[in-house]
Amino acid sequence: MKCTIFFSLAIFLFLFFSFSCNYGNGNIKAPTHDSAYVIPEKNTIPEEDLKRYYNNIKEFYDKKLIRSGFNGAILVAKKGQVIFEDYHGFSNLQKKDSLTKHSAFHLASISKTFTAMAVLKLAELGKLSVNDDVKKYFPEFPYDNVTISLLLSHRSGLPNYIYFMEKLGWNKKEHCTNENVLNYLIKFKPPGTGRPDTHFSYCNTNYALLGLIIEKASGQSYADFLQQQFFTPLHMDDTYVYSIKDSAAAMPSYDYRGRPEAFTFLDCGIGDKNIYSTPEDLLKWDQALYTNKIFTKQTLEEAFTPYSNEKPGIRNYGYGWRMNVYPNGKKIIYHNGWWHGNNTVFIRMIQDSVTIIVLGNKYNRNIYEAKELEGYFDSGVLLNGEDNAAVSKEEINTNDNPDSILNKKIKFSTKKIPAKKPVAKRKKK
Repeated sequence: MKCTIFFSLAIFLFLFFSFSCNYGNGNIKAPTHDSAYVIPEKNTIPEEDLKRYYNNIKEFYDKKLIRSGFNGAILVAKKGQVIFEDYHGFSNLQKKDSLTKHSAFHLASISKTFTAMAVLKLAELGKLSVNDDVKKYFPEFPYDNVTISLLLSHRSGLPNYIYFMEKLGWNKKEHCTNENVLNYLIKFKPPGTGRPDTHFSYCNTNYALLGLIIEKASGQSYADFLQQQFFTPLHMDDTYVYSIKDSAAAMPSYDYRGRPEAFTFLDCGIGDKNIYSTPEDLLKWDQALYTNKIFTKQTLEEAFTPYSNEKPGIRNYGYGWRMNVYPNGKKIIYHNGWWHGNNTVFIRMIQDSVTIIVLGNKYNRNIYEAKELEGYFDSGVLLNGEDNAAVSKEEINTNDNPDSILNKKIKFSTKKIPAKKPVAKRKKK
């Protein structure tokens, strides 16, 4: 009897310490449930409403997208039930290979939603705190009082690597990694946009650093952590994090004329971009965020809390999510993306359980007009004058679009601007 008790105790202690060591060394286990994706109930929307929604969306699709040369995919759903879905054009315009539901698009800055939620997942697991100073992970980081929370909410005041890497002499023939960005921040300490936590300033550097922090805190690569925690449990089988080895297979992008966009030195970073996915996989991601299978209710509330309240208005930013917060308490959670010829829209009308996804790989500004579709489900959300624009100037002309006209105007230049000659004063007669 004593031997049996001793043997059982030994097994228990062995398993306990094995688990403790594995957890402490960053070997984070994936969710144990078979699938975090809760299949929505079917036939919950009256047939009459479905028909009205479909006809309105189809009219928008034909007039705003198809007529403007749309090359991409659209999916609109309510309560997880797909109302409208279509794939138009080609993955590769030269090869004429038709787009399908398995064609994975570069999500551009929609990728930030996954990065932010990965950080919050690590907080749930006790691997980090959003109040941690960045110096905890990178002791030589030269900026003071920058926390993970400020990176998530774009309130860090850091400079944008999309501009300063080139200005500070980066060889554009070499791929720029997240580590390179961090090293340039440490070496040169380029000036930022202001003191931390004083104002919202959308900046890809924030999410490039978060990509590195995810790897530090988890003990895994960014790609492996997202695969283990999100993509595999949610059966997002067509979703992946891009790396240089995917160059031949990844969907190319094109300008509005259909000319291929060149691969640049900025195209290898993770965290701020470079997740590829499909509308159907994004719907799974969307639906999971209505449950507590992946995240706790508290985590979701943190993600969807507006953190930049120094200016009045409905527009705001949470942790990795843009949002419109209306006087009646409604919230629309969304993110747009723009990188080379890829432009994308992901809208979540959370009170109405409506999902609007439009992905394109041939630049088409009308993709951002998908915001109009919100009004088909709730006419009140577009009555606010501030929200009439399909996409704000701040969203288009900042860091989601490295090729925008405004970005070219504010791009750092090494050329000296000649001083203006003083204007000679006219003599009084």
